[in-house]
Amino acid sequence: MPLDTLVSGRIATFAGGAGFGWVEAIGIREGKVAFAGSAIDLETRADPHTQRIELEPGEIAISGITDAHLHLAGAALAAAEINLGEAPTLNGALDLVARAAARIPEPGWIEGSGWDQRRWGAWPTADALERVAPGRRIALRSADHHSVWASPAALRAAGIDAATPDPAGGVIRRAADGTPDGVLLENAGGLVEDLIPPPEPESIVRAVRTYARELLALGVVGVHDPGSLALDPTNRAHAIYRELAEADELPIRVHACIRADGLDDAIEGGRRSGITLAPGTEGRLEVGWLKLFADGTLGSQTAALLDPIEGWTGEGTGRGLFATSPEELAALSRRAADAGIATMIHAIGDAAVRAALTALAPAARDVPFMPRVEHVQLCHPDDRARFKALGVAASVQPVHLRADAAKARGDWGARAESAGYAWRSLLDSGAVIAFGTDAPVEPADPWPGIALSVLRRDPSWPGDVPPFGPTEALSIEQALRAATVGPATTRRDRLGGRLVPGSPADLIVLPEAPREGPERAAAFAEVRPRLVMVGGEVILER
Repeated sequence: MPLDTLVSGRIATFAGGAGFGWVEAIGIREGKVAFAGSAIDLETRADPHTQRIELEPGEIAISGITDAHLHLAGAALAAAEINLGEAPTLNGALDLVARAAARIPEPGWIEGSGWDQRRWGAWPTADALERVAPGRRIALRSADHHSVWASPAALRAAGIDAATPDPAGGVIRRAADGTPDGVLLENAGGLVEDLIPPPEPESIVRAVRTYARELLALGVVGVHDPGSLALDPTNRAHAIYRELAEADELPIRVHACIRADGLDDAIEGGRRSGITLAPGTEGRLEVGWLKLFADGTLGSQTAALLDPIEGWTGEGTGRGLFATSPEELAALSRRAADAGIATMIHAIGDAAVRAALTALAPAARDVPFMPRVEHVQLCHPDDRARFKALGVAASVQPVHLRADAAKARGDWGARAESAGYAWRSLLDSGAVIAFGTDAPVEPADPWPGIALSVLRRDPSWPGDVPPFGPTEALSIEQALRAATVGPATTRRDRLGGRLVPGSPADLIVLPEAPREGPERAAAFAEVRPRLVMVGGEVILER
């Protein structure tokens, strides 16, 4: 049977455990790679009807990027909300809120994200929102999406006052007299966010359809979607993705996860990791992992730590908090495993990473996908080898280091660079590493993170700021594997993310071959593919 498509040029197959696996050509049949080898050999397998794609001199083809941690529906909808990341000052943010209040009719909620109290030099307050949008219900997520800045009207709607206790795994920031000041940390944010009416399904469908095309233009052909931060006991996003897939309007591969409040619904529906969410969507729309939260974040100073934040003078121990107790993490992970669902656990601080590994260990080899620890921003050296030993993957987002470096150095001191963002050490210890962006927390563009993992510094940093923990730098080949092979490996898929016989024919054509060295790595931060293919079909060509 002749080939459907023959791609010739310099092609990285990522065959085997290391190296680019260069070949001259690949042959594609029925959406999969059928052959990989010499151009002369594969030409004999083609016929006049075979589509031929020849790379330009200097171009290369690699497998398409899979973002191992991208909130698909959330990122798609965020484009219509206030972007406080554009506000360098609190006053600038309030101007954006005032404009949104004039645009959004009452009683609609005003939503947005991207604020950072460290960037502004102070925590925002409910009173500030009341001055620019009196009486409006406002919920603004922090840059890390783990805190909510709420207006007085939103606090009243949630019944939050001086007598309201902190919820488990959350903190209500308060003024000196005990009244809430408008910032809700971690699980406390849900007291307000759970009141916000969910978007209409039609608006989510439109947003996801558009956003998926934007991802393809970046070279992203698949995502592992950890789900929404809002309550979702019926896994609404699954129905949205299913509608798109059934209408042939979901051009990327999606593994849709389950949140703790949706676990009952998933078990009752017989959803297990790796099964399709609609007939005919094998390999295109499948169930992912159960997503749990061990701790908070670096930005909100709620990451669970083994040792206190450097120079801590605030309330409490300075060791952050557990959003979910270690005991509950273990119980939920076990319950999911018994139903055939693997678990991923958000863990940023070293205490949280240790607890997550312990919680995942008993069922690590009993589930269809590898259990995963998400973020792993601070990992005690004693825990690095546990990833391989337990069969747990590390899902990391290199682009976080761009905004986190100064905070990590300030809060974690010397351990920030000896134990923080330790991707090379994890890889050397045998851990499976998968890259993502955490969009909409960060932009979905994968290339700045790939470059940052090699350079360990970002062009946005002042010139006198040194690389962050330079011994943890990856090679370009290792970084590209983490963005392609790594996500597939966490699904125990030996063919995904590669261009070897049997692999899905998902590939992107890049303008030049990756080469080691700072200049070449820096150039990768702005790369855009000329051609994108998914399942053997050319989806985009420039």
